[in-house]
Amino acid sequence: MAVVHVILSGGVGSRLWPLSRKKRPKQYLRLFEGQSLFQKTLRRNSVFSNRPLIVGNVENYELSRKDLLDEGISDYQEIIEACPRNTAAAIAFAALAVKKEDILFVTPSDHLIGEEGAYKKSVERALALAAEGHIVTFGLQPDRPETGFGYIEAEGEEVKSFREKPDLPTAEKFLRSGNFYWNSGMFCFQAGVFLDELGKFEPEILACSRKVFESSKDGFLDLELSLKIPSISVDFAVMERTDKIKVVPSFFSWSDMGSFESIYEYFLNQGYPVDEHGNMVLGTDLHTEFTGMKNTLLIHTSDAILVLQKEQAQEVKKVFERLEKENHRMVE
Repeated sequence: MAVVHVILSGGVGSRLWPLSRKKRPKQYLRLFEGQSLFQKTLRRNSVFSNRPLIVGNVENYELSRKDLLDEGISDYQEIIEACPRNTAAAIAFAALAVKKEDILFVTPSDHLIGEEGAYKKSVERALALAAEGHIVTFGLQPDRPETGFGYIEAEGEEVKSFREKPDLPTAEKFLRSGNFYWNSGMFCFQAGVFLDELGKFEPEILACSRKVFESSKDGFLDLELSLKIPSISVDFAVMERTDKIKVVPSFFSWSDMGSFESIYEYFLNQGYPVDEHGNMVLGTDLHTEFTGMKNTLLIHTSDAILVLQKEQAQEVKKVFERLEKENHRMVE
């Protein structure tokens, strides 16, 4: 029974435009002590598995290969999706690529995690539960009423419910209750157990994914066949429906680096300069002045400038989506 670290690396990072683009997603930006989030993910989990399995896509697999090479990793598997079909299919591909008894430790490629001791303790507990046949998710102790994440209601390691992204009053209620955790998007289970549950709840996803995987060539998946796979998240397909689910309440620091608010807080903690009103400039050494603004970010790239208030960071996704329709070159 081997442990396989599955890295899901198909995301675009639309909320970090203009730094993040389709051909240069956020997980490959070397913003973090000269490293990318993808590289940090590799390093952090190498103690649990020495042969990662990367599920990426045709837009970014070469970026993954470069980061792997720079980390000195030559022994790895890769699955290269022809088009995004959501996390249920992505994880199904990984499960089909290994032995049924192997344990998959599934993580996104773009998380920033601290408290290595607490992290190691949580992962080891998840691996033990997975070896017993459970499907395990990680619930992260919230430190604020975050409306951008889904939540898990739990009693110990028992999952009582999954909750969608809440409004602010609901998030505040979750935080006060003490038994709601952020849904981290990290999972642990035996490959065969996952495939059995996926087949029980979403047989079409499993059948289509199997057909696509079996027709793959050198890790590349076929576009025409891939488009037939229903696009459904693993949470909806399996996690919210299986009776094998367990949660590991976890207490390490965590960020999905999914918005400029996260980037702002990270750089601030690293001692990055801001003016007296908390305004920050990224991407240029040009002298910049802010008048009448607080907690504002100016992000400069070779072809774009974005100015936003830190608290409005979630709105950047709407900018990305509009540009995708009106001026797609700006998001490529």
